[in-house]
Amino acid sequence: MPDLPQRKIGIVACSGEELAEGTVTRLAALKVLEQLRPAQTVTICLPLFLAGGEGDRAFARFYPTIAVDGCEKRCAARATELYSNKPAATLIVADFVAQHGLPRPQGPRRLSPESGPIVDALAEEIATEVDHLLRARWSRTEGAILEATAQTPQVATAACACGSGIPVTTVQMDGRQVQIMALEPILALAYDQGLRSEGPLPARIMATVQVYNAIPAGEEAQWERAVALAWQAFCQRRLPISA
Repeated sequence: MPDLPQRKIGIVACSGEELAEGTVTRLAALKVLEQLRPAQTVTICLPLFLAGGEGDRAFARFYPTIAVDGCEKRCAARATELYSNKPAATLIVADFVAQHGLPRPQGPRRLSPESGPIVDALAEEIATEVDHLLRARWSRTEGAILEATAQTPQVATAACACGSGIPVTTVQMDGRQVQIMALEPILALAYDQGLRSEGPLPARIMATVQVYNAIPAGEEAQWERAVALAWQAFCQRRLPISA
């Protein structure tokens, strides 16, 4: 497998301002990202995610995510599952408040001072889920925890998903632009293992691409052609320059 960036946990908060619970999700997520687990988490921008942000969607396909919703509509969780993968964990403020006997938060856009403890408690709950997911073995293909491990992965500095370090390469595919996750490290690994671009595309390259990308049904041939062209170009770049 290519040497990709170590796993981090994505946090998708609904941040809806029509309910105080939505403001709680935003503030709690922000506390986790900036104070409690800054090196272990990234934020996924829900509006950009819904608008087709490939960087955010690619992140949610590859890494576990925690969806934090204000109410039972579960906008963040449903959007994540629809466009990328099922969230590894889902928290709903309305349920969290009821389970812990907390008062309902007040103040849709600006929370009342009495609602501060709810933000703190929810942030701690999110941080606990982050710790749990970092200790777990995660299946990219199944989008689920396989088994717990004793080792916590080393992580990089937190950043927005679009700049989190996941390599995403844009290729032309039948007149449209398609982004392929982890293509460059996959090609680099194949080249370093002695494969070259002569002849058909090596089967192991396409097999590895399929591990990190959900190829739409019926588009397998187009993807293989695009990857083959990228592979040829990569090998040409790596050839030594003649004196």
